[in-house]
Amino acid sequence: MPDAPQPATPILDRVTVPADLRALPERDLARLAHELRLEMIHAVSETGGHLGAGLGVVELTVALHRVYETPRDVLIWDVGHQSYPHKILTGRRNRMRSLRQGGGLAGFTRRDESPYDAFGAAHTSTSISAALGYAVARDRQGKDNKVVCVIGDGAMSAGMAFEAMNNVGSLRSDLVIVLNDNDMSIAPPVGALAEHLTALRGRNAADETPASLFGALGLEYRGPVDGHDLASLLPALRAAREAGGPILLHVKTRKGKGYAPAEASADCYHGVVPFDVATGKQMKPAAAAPSYTKVFGQALVAEAERDARIIAITAAMPSGTCTDLFEKRFPERFFDVGIAEQHAVTFAAGLACDGMKPFCAIYSTFLQRAYDQVMHDVALQNLPVRFAMDRAGLVGADGPTHAGAFDVAALGCLPNMVLMAAGDEAELVHMVATAAAHDAGPIAFRYPRADGLGVALPERGQVLPIGKGRVLRQGTDLAILSYGARLGECLKAAERLEAIGLSVTVADARFAKPFDKALVKQLAREHEAVLLVEDAAIGGFCGHVIQHLVTQPWLPEKLVIRALHLPDRFQDQDSPARLYAEAGLDEDGIVSASLEMVTPRAPRQRKGGASGLLISLAERSKRAEIRRFSHNEREEA
Repeated sequence: MPDAPQPATPILDRVTVPADLRALPERDLARLAHELRLEMIHAVSETGGHLGAGLGVVELTVALHRVYETPRDVLIWDVGHQSYPHKILTGRRNRMRSLRQGGGLAGFTRRDESPYDAFGAAHTSTSISAALGYAVARDRQGKDNKVVCVIGDGAMSAGMAFEAMNNVGSLRSDLVIVLNDNDMSIAPPVGALAEHLTALRGRNAADETPASLFGALGLEYRGPVDGHDLASLLPALRAAREAGGPILLHVKTRKGKGYAPAEASADCYHGVVPFDVATGKQMKPAAAAPSYTKVFGQALVAEAERDARIIAITAAMPSGTCTDLFEKRFPERFFDVGIAEQHAVTFAAGLACDGMKPFCAIYSTFLQRAYDQVMHDVALQNLPVRFAMDRAGLVGADGPTHAGAFDVAALGCLPNMVLMAAGDEAELVHMVATAAAHDAGPIAFRYPRADGLGVALPERGQVLPIGKGRVLRQGTDLAILSYGARLGECLKAAERLEAIGLSVTVADARFAKPFDKALVKQLAREHEAVLLVEDAAIGGFCGHVIQHLVTQPWLPEKLVIRALHLPDRFQDQDSPARLYAEAGLDEDGIVSASLEMVTPRAPRQRKGGASGLLISLAERSKRAEIRRFSHNEREEA
């Protein structure tokens, strides 16, 4: 696709930080907003990212930085999808083409990126709580700065937002909540709150009748105000800033505003890959295999065809989880509860209590928000709720806030929980069937945001025996036991190792809890070394297996054991391939770790030779510690 010409931005060129914006004549602000929108479209066309939300708040961003003395006045953005115009105006314009790239700008607000980013965001509905914290801290310290936060109508559906508003109203804190109402989050808003906002949109701003919901919470409701009309928006913000006390300013905006392809799109170009500015056509490469997400959606529909008790639940992510396929086929058995993961889990628990088979489809990173409900309402009562955890492992450009790193460790310590991870897309089909058939208690399965490996899909999923793994290739020197989506890399690594003289077994654990203890014993007793591999944080599958091994009297004295998992830190955004390489969880890293554990015999002759197979061990020796368990060490433990 041809590169779009850089737009002319003479007014924007004069703005490096918000103080420059505040120095402009007010007559220039509409032109500034226009140029800001062009600049954002051009930048995101090169990098990809969240486009529609930012386009909808261009005028609002200009107005906020005009009225408030940022960064002295505190401005907090909820989620951060809409923060790109804010980044451009706060000294980061020259770095926008690095957005969501390795070493570049984050796709969300980050405190360590700019003093204008008052609070780090990426998960929704945190802004009001954080703003209240700032306001109380200000008052305790006798300061006089202002605090304002911006939250979307979709984010308002989360319980945390209501908890915060309840607290704000009781404390009567001096802060302003800007409700950015575009009638569209990632998916159309749902629930009674959405209906209430629809009624408020038709309200006359001059009407002094209190808005019942927000007024009951102790907030002074003002609005609605046209969020794209600076002549209305600026005086409304100025009045709210000076009024004191908790105010909710209702601002109506349009997601995707000012870019025709986004306005015409069903999701308003919420998230895009690089695209052609002139046409809006996105540069999406053709997939060689269906995505795991789509395979899950289709498999769930297939199971529901056979079992009328299956219910699908998602938290504002029907397209992201492919449960929209289920919604089209079984609308009466589908529930999008909005951005309310806690409610989703306990709602599923109630369904399970009365004989339904609920599938809770929630991203790994978002399920963290409902951990207490998973523990207290599901696991403690041993209820058969099925958790489908998309985006497991590293997700790339969205960065550490969205990495599905912690579900194995978090769920693996809960009694009654069964954990599965799909090594390929066919296994995912089987795991959906297994979850549907499992009525003994809670069960969860994880899979990545990625295309499958290209394996043939079964016509029908088979129920797997709980806690049983499988061996995919048999060797004698080294055993690689993989849990989850690194299985393909393990198999490729085994091929390379075979070519240089190592006989390698590759096994797919399938289950982290309960894991296959008989398989682990077989691998440990029949090989010189066992390499454990998972794309999750420390404390997960690898930890469970090693803890089991060190207590076994049969453990061979000279067995070498090593665990490869995600590093014990938050990895910044980059491509998933680079992040996995950094973690030592790609093919090269697995080969390198293997060669540190077992010395190859004479290389085997193979067409094409083995050039390039030996990797610098010095560079990778620090990635993980080899743990050699001798008889004496086991006794000390």
